[in-house]
Amino acid sequence: MILCLKKRCPHCRSNLVKRNGLYGNGKQRWWCHSCQHSFCWRNLDCKQAKEQIWFERWIREGYSVRQLVQHSGHSPAKLYRVIDYCLRHGPPETKDTLEHYQYLIFDGTFLHRPVSLVTLMDGRSNTVISGQYGISENSDSQLLSFFKPLIAKDLQPTSCTVDGNPQAMRVLKSLWPEIITQRCLVHIQRQGLMWCRSYPKTVPARRLREIFLQVTNIRTYTERDRFLGKVNQWEEKYGWQMVTQPERGRVFSDLKRARSMLQKALPDMFHYLDDSNISFSTNGLEGYFSRLKSRYRGHRGLCKTKLHNYFHWYLFLRPK
Repeated sequence: MILCLKKRCPHCRSNLVKRNGLYGNGKQRWWCHSCQHSFCWRNLDCKQAKEQIWFERWIREGYSVRQLVQHSGHSPAKLYRVIDYCLRHGPPETKDTLEHYQYLIFDGTFLHRPVSLVTLMDGRSNTVISGQYGISENSDSQLLSFFKPLIAKDLQPTSCTVDGNPQAMRVLKSLWPEIITQRCLVHIQRQGLMWCRSYPKTVPARRLREIFLQVTNIRTYTERDRFLGKVNQWEEKYGWQMVTQPERGRVFSDLKRARSMLQKALPDMFHYLDDSNISFSTNGLEGYFSRLKSRYRGHRGLCKTKLHNYFHWYLFLRPK
């Protein structure tokens, strides 16, 4: 008689069991001396953990079911059941506090308009803190529903880099009045150059375009002061034309937009010079969105009811 401390009989829960050969499929057979039953030991937790490996590859690497069949040896029906089970339940909830995240990056991206995916990232490690599919960047109430659970996890940020969305900036200030909102310089430059055109015909547009080209090259206080000086010179020379002259078509209207955007962004453009931990752009998050979309393209046939958990799983398994 053999006493096995790890294995117990599923019928009588006795640990007086011994090995009793193999089944036809190669699995170990066990024999219970107490109730005289033969059984096969099944560890469901281990089984689910092994099955989830293939689901993780489906999420993280973007593998198709056909590719997973070749790698795993399971049937397509089996893999579809595993994927469906995970998408119905979602990832486990983490109970970690967020108090050590001080410098954030916030942005959103469209996958199926008008529904977007918003994500909050740590600016120092480029690690995703939280994200949610189905949140509109232009809705104060939806943004509040996204940020408020993070306050319950002790999130008290010092700064947050944003793309200039007024709703996001307003919500951040309402929840954390002392937070520093840094405008993304890449967004400012890209939008300004688009409004000024690639080959502007007027002198004010050409001069303003030259100013926008320098936005992402500012690394010191001296360069900042030189940049502000050029902005003030342009404003003194051409700003009155923007105010006094009437609308004359789309080109002039876009030039006025570029001037207005730059004037509104100036107070929040150079906080990163005071603290090197503040990100001056949302490029880290934009790169993450690019990788996410490339994986999602292989699974874009998912039904709408499973999209929320799909992106929840992706953010959980691929935080970087």
